[in-house]
Amino acid sequence: MPRHEVTPPRLRCVLPFEAAPAEVRLLRRAAVRQLSHWGAPVAVDEAELLVTELATNVVKHVGEGTSATLILEWQGERLRLEVHDKSHVGPSLTRQTDCAEQECGRGLHLLASLAADWGTILTAAGKAVWCELALGALPSGCLRLERAAVVLEHYQGSQGGRLRTKGRGIGLEESAIELIADLLHWSAARGHDPDDFLDRAQMHYEAEAGAA
Repeated sequence: MPRHEVTPPRLRCVLPFEAAPAEVRLLRRAAVRQLSHWGAPVAVDEAELLVTELATNVVKHVGEGTSATLILEWQGERLRLEVHDKSHVGPSLTRQTDCAEQECGRGLHLLASLAADWGTILTAAGKAVWCELALGALPSGCLRLERAAVVLEHYQGSQGGRLRTKGRGIGLEESAIELIADLLHWSAARGHDPDDFLDRAQMHYEAEAGAA
């Protein structure tokens, strides 16, 4: 008697958008609503940040007002995010770290550190930049420590090694402070309240530390 492999169902949502800061905010909210509707076991903050970075990349490097599409796909233990646009030029970590003050490369380094995997696919109409989140692969505390270490290593490298002379441990501590400051600038530039971001981060930390 033939054996049938049981595969988990695939949920898919297509969200067209225009590459503009106001549209990115609406897209982020729409993605969060869809994930909540599905009941996807994923950290909403992570998914929200990845959607923002993928869409903002289109605004910066393809052009404001460009038509693009976000595709959410959940199957099994992976949530896949894809942003399709009409440019055939793919993003590059190496190339984009040459941008002024390394601002361009930080978004992709953040994407690489948060996602389980990511990449670029050329399509007939342009390209798709995609990333995947692993659902429930690691306890949140371990995952956060792992992500923080990767982000700080990339971030310290983008500073040209100027903090390494003080020792790796102290250098990473100072890099962490500089990174937090940059993230507050990032939040303010997108119309958010930096104090609110700090409060929310503190609440997440205290809740997870209390549950440990």
